[in-house]
Amino acid sequence: MSQKYLTALVLCIVVCCAAFAGCIGSDSKNPAQTDAEEKPTYIVGIDAPYPPFSIMGKDGNPTGFDTDTMLWIAEKEGFNVKFQQIAFDSLIPALNGGKIDLVHSGMTITPDRMEQVNFSIPYWTVNQTVIVREGSTLTMDDVLAGKATIGTQTGTTADIWIDKNLVQKGLMDKKNLKHHTNIANAVTDLENGNIDAVMFDSTVINDVIAGKKLQKIGTIDTGENFGIAVRKGDDKLLAMIDDGLEKFMNDPYREELIQKYHME
Repeated sequence: MSQKYLTALVLCIVVCCAAFAGCIGSDSKNPAQTDAEEKPTYIVGIDAPYPPFSIMGKDGNPTGFDTDTMLWIAEKEGFNVKFQQIAFDSLIPALNGGKIDLVHSGMTITPDRMEQVNFSIPYWTVNQTVIVREGSTLTMDDVLAGKATIGTQTGTTADIWIDKNLVQKGLMDKKNLKHHTNIANAVTDLENGNIDAVMFDSTVINDVIAGKKLQKIGTIDTGENFGIAVRKGDDKLLAMIDDGLEKFMNDPYREELIQKYHME
């Protein structure tokens, strides 16, 4: 064999080997990357600020009992999550409109809402607490008799309770139920003397009045259960959320979060 032909043969072998190696390399995948790519990502609707359940951090990332719980469930069940800020009364429309996949934002399981979405097993229970300015002579008897201008967040169970038990029964004029886009605005209205009282979820009230000249005057025992909402028909997702929640409810991490966010 001549030197010329030998050189050509060697070059041919080198090229073939390189091509073969390239084919093998393109088919192989980094296991970590594969797992990440295969994990589904679900968009979770929240309404912050709603301490201690949903809190918007200074860096723009949400924290809180609900968000930490969802991250824990996602890790255990093998999916990723992204949180999206949405006004509370728009959460269910956003869910049913396909803009988000889940609602995890201190949402009470009610018959009306169950007609629109499916809920997970309950994970927290609240009642409705009334707050006033320090020094106010307003009593719970006054509130229950409809003798106060009350503020709360639009679409919440406090809003529903006041309307059903005071306005619809003729005890309170409808104009005395003041709606706010979030609880922070309602509290500001109270501090400024524009309303007499604010009614809201009992677990949240401690955070709401911290450092403010406000005080609790009583609680209405409504026994509301919070749940995670999913679209009707998303049965596999609901089953996965229920499984993760059940694990969470029996894990020491739940008590860690309760202590972290001063929920008891």
